Amino acid sequence: MGVEVVGVSFDAPATNAVFKLNEQFQFPLWSDTERALAINYGAASSKSAFIANRVTVVLDDKGRWILNYPTVNPSTHPAEVLSDLKAILQ
Repeated sequence: MGVEVVGVSFDAPATNAVFKLNEQFQFPLWSDTERALAINYGAASSKSAFIANRVTVVLDDKGRWILNYPTVNPSTHPAEVLSDLKAILQ
């Protein structure tokens, strides 16, 4: 499908590395300790946010938003995103 998945959290790189290993993630897990990505993509409203909201933003190869999910249900979200991507990438 030509899609790259990246996870982002507020945790430090070392903490994310352990979490990624424990959860057996097959994608990069970036650290956003300054909350800049979270603020830019709507997962936090300020640098003082304790936790990020669960959101998904899908970018095209030029960095433009093509899909935005401001709320995420973890149990159904992967299938929802895959279905939407299949529809727009056909």
